Amino acid sequence: MESLDRRDFLKKSAACTAGMMASAPAIAKNLARSSPNETINVAVAGIRSRGFIYNGGGHCVNLAKIPNVRIVAVCDVDERLFPDIAPQLEKMTGQKPRTEVDFRRLLDDKDIHAISIATPDHWHALQTVWACQAGKDVYVEKPISYTVDEGRKMVQAARKYGRIVQVGTQSRSSPVVHEAIKLIRQGVLGEIYMGKSYVYRYREDIGHKPNGPIPEGVHWDLFLGPAPYRPFNENRFHYQWHWVWDTSTTEFGNNGTHGIDRIRLAMDKRVHPEKIHCAGNLYNRRGSDQEVPNFQMATFEYGDGTILETEVRCLDTNDEGGEREGSLLYGTEGWMYLNYSHFKTYLGREGAPGPSLTLKEVQPPVDTLEKLHFGNWIDCIRSRKWQDLNADILEGHLSTAMMHLGNISYRTGRKLHFNPSSEKFVNDEDADTYLTRNYRPPYVMPDPV
Repeated sequence: MESLDRRDFLKKSAACTAGMMASAPAIAKNLARSSPNETINVAVAGIRSRGFIYNGGGHCVNLAKIPNVRIVAVCDVDERLFPDIAPQLEKMTGQKPRTEVDFRRLLDDKDIHAISIATPDHWHALQTVWACQAGKDVYVEKPISYTVDEGRKMVQAARKYGRIVQVGTQSRSSPVVHEAIKLIRQGVLGEIYMGKSYVYRYREDIGHKPNGPIPEGVHWDLFLGPAPYRPFNENRFHYQWHWVWDTSTTEFGNNGTHGIDRIRLAMDKRVHPEKIHCAGNLYNRRGSDQEVPNFQMATFEYGDGTILETEVRCLDTNDEGGEREGSLLYGTEGWMYLNYSHFKTYLGREGAPGPSLTLKEVQPPVDTLEKLHFGNWIDCIRSRKWQDLNADILEGHLSTAMMHLGNISYRTGRKLHFNPSSEKFVNDEDADTYLTRNYRPPYVMPDPV
């Protein structure tokens, strides 16, 4: 197959981008905020890292850029953060936000229209469901849930209460990704039979730390929430919660979700896989408090015969100048490397590279991927059309669930068979026990939502 002309690529990209930037959802009749110029009041939950600035990708810094959006409150279980962050946010927005340590206080505030959630993974589902029940729209970071059952309840709550729930899988707002998918739909790669995602990101050994007293200003019970109660330990708190089973979805959930979500979008996978097998281990961490693996690889087989794979490594990896993370799509006529900012096609039997695009060539430099994603959420809050979300909660559930299924295969130590319709394993009560969790009162998931 001949390589596509680069100028044709760029012409199509420019047209695609112009259309995306010019589009504005219509205002629905039942919109509580009846004008696109009316202010939307947002609260941000979890502000230590991703929720604040995070190298330009944080919730606060991007919401602050959107016209007629006001950050009225920030919430975190560590109130030691407030003296530094609140003044920065006031300087950023011109208004001083209210500070809260208990997420439930945000739900009681009728002046808050939407909540942006950047808390630890084990809190995402419960906070999202509570917010939907309180009539708030939600932006929730990936992975959306701690279990498969939680993800389904999030979808149910969003639909039942008519809420706009966007997931932080930002690749879905990338013009680069959509340009690549347009080519795939045109048949450039032929029939896609396989997709693979990978993340090679070194993680330091957290070592061992003894339990200790709860620091003043830290609301430890609120941090643990639905997870089992444990004595305070620095290796279970800020970011280190990623490495213990009570609060972690492993690096599969943490970063693997992004790559597998891009593959699902590109291959138009709207159902769960039926067969799952995962292998891995925790290497080079003797004496460490880390519990979850630092190397995993999983295979997902679909009913139509297509296969998806994902791999995460938190150990030293020599990539010899290659990409440390991304998604690969394999077709009968060629293959493609894809991430949120660029893609490359390799067409024909010779494997000669086709044209590649960079984020800069497709997306206006004044805008960032994060701003487009948060902007899409705000647009849909105004229009009340969840169907126009780039990353609706159902899509987030399907991608996150794959990472959970991989983890369950790892923990049971065997290949699993899954029923996509019932969201249960086939004749495997042991594996089914991982589909939900025991909640620590009063942090209990409603049933039904």
